[in-house]
Amino acid sequence: MKLPHSYYLSNDVVALSRDLLGKYLFTKIDGVTTGGYIVETEAYNGIVDRASHAFGNRRTPRTITMFEEGGRAYVYLCYGIHEMFNIVTSIAGTPHAILIRALHPTEGIDVMQFRRNMSIIKPTITMGPGSVAKALGISRKINSISLLSDTLWLEERGLSFTDEEIKAAPRVGVDYAGDDAMLPYRFYVKGDVYVSKPNK
Repeated sequence: MKLPHSYYLSNDVVALSRDLLGKYLFTKIDGVTTGGYIVETEAYNGIVDRASHAFGNRRTPRTITMFEEGGRAYVYLCYGIHEMFNIVTSIAGTPHAILIRALHPTEGIDVMQFRRNMSIIKPTITMGPGSVAKALGISRKINSISLLSDTLWLEERGLSFTDEEIKAAPRVGVDYAGDDAMLPYRFYVKGDVYVSKPNK
């Protein structure tokens, strides 16, 4: 069952980022479904978060999607190479977003392998946000698409993790954010082989 629109309207982006662990993320691109369950996320707390693209209420052609109502995809290009998939949350005008950093693949793995140009399946197939987007066929072409669409959606399938199974840690690659770089806004499932930075 797809997560309802109301799920994405919470104003607590940090709690929602943790809650997304164990939720299933799917795409259907060119008639092929791929997906798995989320095992690593990062929260970005809008205009007060120096690590956020929307810090200081910054509105640009790239960030405008973040200001839309929750329940949409925010896809941007990082370092001119990697597409990065984020979930927009909260009400319109509050630019909260959650970066999906790692996925435990369960469906369409052969297609993911082809998209990642891997001769054998390794944990890096969906380890790290760039790998997640590439494996699932997510690109800026579907930026701002509804997460209730038949192209990109999330499901609740009854998988959850205890507090002991989840680690909260600082986010990755946001040293420019000063003190905000140390906030424990990254969540991951301990021991999952697809987690990108388990020791950080």
